[in-house]
Amino acid sequence: MTETFTQPLKAIYIVGPSSTGKTTLCNALAAQLGLPFDMHITEVARTVMKEQGFTRADVHSLAMQHAIVKAQAARDLEARQKSVAEYSALGRPVLLSDRSAVDAVVYSALSELTAKSGNTKFLVSSPDFQNVLSFYSSSSSTFVLLRPIRDWLVDDGVRSLDDGEHCYDMFVKILKELGIRFIELGQDCRWLEERVAFIRRAVLV
Repeated sequence: MTETFTQPLKAIYIVGPSSTGKTTLCNALAAQLGLPFDMHITEVARTVMKEQGFTRADVHSLAMQHAIVKAQAARDLEARQKSVAEYSALGRPVLLSDRSAVDAVVYSALSELTAKSGNTKFLVSSPDFQNVLSFYSSSSSTFVLLRPIRDWLVDDGVRSLDDGEHCYDMFVKILKELGIRFIELGQDCRWLEERVAFIRRAVLV
C-alpha cells in the first residue's frame, strides 16, 4: 500500500532491556503529544503472552518470539493505515510504539549465544518482519534505545530480568546490522520530563 501524507508519518519506537522505563516514557510522550489511541501501540509482547499462554520462561522460544513479530507487524500496519485514512490532515502524523518487532529478534539472538538454533535468521527473513523492516529502516522512523539503570529493576513476574547491559549491547548490534537509525538514552537523562523533552527535540523538531 502506498502511503501519502501532507507530511510523512513520523514513527518512534521505544526499545531496550526490561525495566528501563519504556512504558512510562511512552505514556508520558503520548499524553504530551495528544496522540489518538490507535496511534500509540502499547506493549504487544505482554498481550501475546497473556492471550497465548506464554510465560517469561518462554522468552527464548521461537514460538513466542514469532507470535510477537506477527502481532507487532500487524499493529504497525494497522496504525499506518489509520494514519493515512484519518490523521494525515493533522499535518505530520506521529506513530509511537512501546517496543517493536526487533525486540523478538534481539531475544532470539541472545538465546543463540548458548544454543545455535537458526531462530534469529528465521525471524528476520519472515515475511512479517521484512514487511516492517522497510519502514523501521526508513528515514521517517527513529528507535529510542534505553540503557538499563540498575536501581530501576523490578521483578513483576512477567518480564524477563535478563542481563540488562548484555541485552542492551545486543540491541545495538542488531539495530546496526539491520540498518535502523537509533538514539540512546541512559544515566545522564533519567528524569521523565527530560526524556520526553529530549525525544521531542531529537525526533520531532
